[in-house]
Amino acid sequence: MTRNMPSMRKARKPTGKSPVVFDLMPQFDIQISVEDEGWPDESVLLALSEKVLGAAAEFLAKEEGQPFPKMAPELSLVFTNDEAIKEINAEWRGKDKPTNVLSFPAFPLEPGGMPGPMLGDIVIARETVEREAVDLDKSFDDHLTHLLVHGFLHLFGYDHMETHEAEEMEALETRILAGLGLSDPYAGQDPIV
Repeated sequence: MTRNMPSMRKARKPTGKSPVVFDLMPQFDIQISVEDEGWPDESVLLALSEKVLGAAAEFLAKEEGQPFPKMAPELSLVFTNDEAIKEINAEWRGKDKPTNVLSFPAFPLEPGGMPGPMLGDIVIARETVEREAVDLDKSFDDHLTHLLVHGFLHLFGYDHMETHEAEEMEALETRILAGLGLSDPYAGQDPIV
């Protein structure tokens, strides 16, 4: 299913950075593929994804000066299971185990760089999200929200391979999630590298 996110209000870059005005906040052509029966209905996933990714994009535009193209770039979300993500993880990362989320940018992008017509793919495994939500004492939706934000930031060049990168990415995630009414997912933890 392909849907454009609704337009959001005009935004201005924060003071202290170059005064660029964005005519429209970012829109995305979101394509969803649900590959496991245990996921909520596609319309529920789409509504949550639009809300979460819209908030993340608005935050990046306002707070980080992230530019977005005028034409809505395409973003693919794949809601799958542990078996499928394990295969993808083994093929692309050499890790023969399931993981919660994988992101595949369509084009290499540094934070603050202009994305192309295709942002990339975010793949999320249901069973891992469920297990982690229980372990973290969070609702499934709250943990899924966090993973959508995490995967989205990877598409914009953010990473957590080095401690300083992890600290920056986790701080952004925490601030975006706070805007969505969620607590700091990393409270009391060292940065994940």
